[in-house]
Amino acid sequence: MPPLRRPGTDREAEFPEYAGQYRLERRLGSGGMGVVHLSRSTSGLRLAVKVVHQELAADPEFRARFRQEVAAARRVSGAFTAPVVDADPDAERPWMATLYMPGPTLAEFVKRNGPVSPAQVRYLMAGLAEALRDIHRVGVVHRDLKPSNVLLASDGPKVIDFGISRPSDSDLRTETGKLIGTPPFMAPEQFRQPRSVGPAADIFAMGSVLVHAATGRSPFDSDSPYVVAYQVVHEEPHLTGVPADLRPLIERCLAKNPEERPAPDALMAELRAVSASYNTQAFTLLEEGDLFLPAQRPPGADERIDRAGLPKRSREHTAGRFANRQRQALAAGVALALLGTGAVLAVQRHAGRDGGETTASHSAIGPETKRFTPWHSVLRNDASTTAMPACSYSGRALYCAQPGVLAAKLDPASGLLQWSRRVATDGSTDEPSTAPLLSGDVLHAHIARRNRLEAIDSSTGKTWWDLDLSPYNGRFLDTGAQILLVSPGAVVTAVDGLTGTKKWRKPLPGHSQPIFTVDRASDVIYAIEVAGDGNTTLVTALNPNDGDRRGQKRLTGNLSPIGVVDGSVYFSVSDAESRTTAIVRYTPGAGTLQRIRLGVPLPGARIAVQGSRVYAIGYNGALVSVDTDGTGGEDAERWTVETSVSYASPPVVDGDHLFFVAADGRLLAFHTADGRFLGQTPPRMNGNRSRQVLDPPAPVVADGKVFATAPDGSVFAVDAKDPSRW
Repeated sequence: MPPLRRPGTDREAEFPEYAGQYRLERRLGSGGMGVVHLSRSTSGLRLAVKVVHQELAADPEFRARFRQEVAAARRVSGAFTAPVVDADPDAERPWMATLYMPGPTLAEFVKRNGPVSPAQVRYLMAGLAEALRDIHRVGVVHRDLKPSNVLLASDGPKVIDFGISRPSDSDLRTETGKLIGTPPFMAPEQFRQPRSVGPAADIFAMGSVLVHAATGRSPFDSDSPYVVAYQVVHEEPHLTGVPADLRPLIERCLAKNPEERPAPDALMAELRAVSASYNTQAFTLLEEGDLFLPAQRPPGADERIDRAGLPKRSREHTAGRFANRQRQALAAGVALALLGTGAVLAVQRHAGRDGGETTASHSAIGPETKRFTPWHSVLRNDASTTAMPACSYSGRALYCAQPGVLAAKLDPASGLLQWSRRVATDGSTDEPSTAPLLSGDVLHAHIARRNRLEAIDSSTGKTWWDLDLSPYNGRFLDTGAQILLVSPGAVVTAVDGLTGTKKWRKPLPGHSQPIFTVDRASDVIYAIEVAGDGNTTLVTALNPNDGDRRGQKRLTGNLSPIGVVDGSVYFSVSDAESRTTAIVRYTPGAGTLQRIRLGVPLPGARIAVQGSRVYAIGYNGALVSVDTDGTGGEDAERWTVETSVSYASPPVVDGDHLFFVAADGRLLAFHTADGRFLGQTPPRMNGNRSRQVLDPPAPVVADGKVFATAPDGSVFAVDAKDPSRW
């Protein structure tokens, strides 16, 4: 069947409709060699089909490498890799089909959730040792083992991408004179003698991967690959944060001399001796549907973890990768104003100082049951407060704050309180709450009336350091990884979200009081500022690592950022009465700009984006759905419904459901396709109608549940799949 072409202008816009007999259903991801698509075999077996990039298909050297990848992948058994189902290295566009295994890569997982637990490091170490034993037995050396090449499948870690592997009997010499690999995960001999690399290089790489899993960084870390290469060859690895019982094994894996590194079989034997509770079966017996997730457990609970050291989570949440719906909704709400009036950055460090009352409560330990029971929990029993708690979700915990509660950690399965940090309110009980934000093992909690940000140990609730925001008028942007502050003259200072240390300080030409939004997928920060006359808006792209400017463009209109989704920055357009009149979609990579007019202006609109669809709700209760894919022209409004809700929270979209919270504490659900009402929870005002809140925080959707808060001070959770039963 001849390949069908799809229109477009970017590198991947034109890709074959078929690879051999396999119809390509949707794109799963892209890499340096090609694009991976989801497909199905004749019997319905789900496949991951890699199709090489068009410009590489004509390169004889690249074809040789791809042919080598297919051969290497076929030589291993498939127990610890993705089995090859079919391939054609000689096709016009060479392709390879492997069994599709849903789940994130280790790199994606750590970036999204932070370092994994010690129990999971052991699990990962055992799985990778078994995988390398399987790979090396057939004479294959991977040579590029790194977090993005470790797939966290439901039945254990899988090693993928044999693109630069070389069988020991291969006569391929196309890489002569080149360094091939990823510097932070390369062995010393790969820099010294790249053509003489053997199986021990994979053991070194595994050690680096395990350090990354345990700490979120490489044991050899620098922005410069040349510095990393020097560190790998000459310096000792940085192993702070590695589990103490595994550190000697990982140190041996990272030995400079290849002969001093343990073989996979020896590593497995030593790993069994690390703990009497170690059981080889515990690392391989995962039930269908379980996924690899970080265990958020109280101290001392490691010996009570479930079979693989892994709590359970619904497949639907993780299989969607970074384009998953929850992240898109969160990205839409991340824009925060940054106004600066001072120039002094004050960071205090407190080695374990708690700075306030810390209370601990019991929590449910052990595997989560598959049947979820709705729950509600009250953080603070105080009839005087009218502020709703605000919450965020990360890994296996729900973190919430409200006036009088700096931060609290709840078990998302049961709502049981694990710890809570109280603070004095000085009578200020009606101020809006800011949800705590997790960065690695550090939780950022904001005290608005004190203009202070506290960094708290997520396991204990103890304060490690705090940041005085008063020189910056108390306004900031917290991305988790870093905190951005603006001084007079638009000088931006970035503070490391984990350590509280200053990362960089740069002026921002053209700006005076910008607001910011973040593209979490590509790590770009956009500074946005409306001109004094309100007629134009300046947009500047920044590199978050050093603050360098990547680009700048002035757009027409008074634009407010909504968020960044799939590389496009979304804005709302406001008129003189602060009503949203249109949506703007600006795609810097393509240089395109779309402006979609709303049929009726929305006052006080709260907005979310999913894919190319925008959902906006005004404080008068009108809920509107608008397409920005260009098919509807300027009038791309799909549907409008009247919800009868005043002062709704920002909406959150998950799959085909849209959720938001009303001022009286009701959680409502609507269908994204047609605006159909699906269900709602009862009001939660504790019998006092004056407790309605004009600025409710958005709900949080995770693991098939919706977590929301109410004016009675409660946090509650319901099943996201069937709102009609609420």
